[in-house]
Amino acid sequence: MAKTAREIMTAGVECVQEDETVQDAARKMDQLNVGALPICGSDDRLKGMLTDRDIVVKVVAQGKDPSSTRAGDLAEGKPVTIGADDDLAELVRTMAQHQVKRLPVIDGHRLVGMVSEADVAEHGSAEQVVTVVRGVYAED
Repeated sequence: MAKTAREIMTAGVECVQEDETVQDAARKMDQLNVGALPICGSDDRLKGMLTDRDIVVKVVAQGKDPSSTRAGDLAEGKPVTIGADDDLAELVRTMAQHQVKRLPVIDGHRLVGMVSEADVAEHGSAEQVVTVVRGVYAED
């Protein structure tokens, strides 16, 4: 039987709230030893993803103040997600197509977990791992 996103995800993912500062987000990333955090709104919905690279490129390099720039200001467009009950094949297609290393897992409108490349490497076939790697690291 095909594995679902729910079966391979990391549950209990912490968010940075959209009204928290980028500096708060960076501290949280440091404490959790992660390179990305979901941005969540007061309505408990996913607003986007914030990566350590976003902080460097969109804040520091632009001369913005991390202590006054809000995480929500960096949420762009509709975040790429996967449904909790979607199978591994769909998850792999989504990661490769959207060139994302981490994929928030949604149940209804609620964030319930996160799937990473490492999760695909652990639970997917060699072919699925190659598909993700080629998709994520493809040069446009």
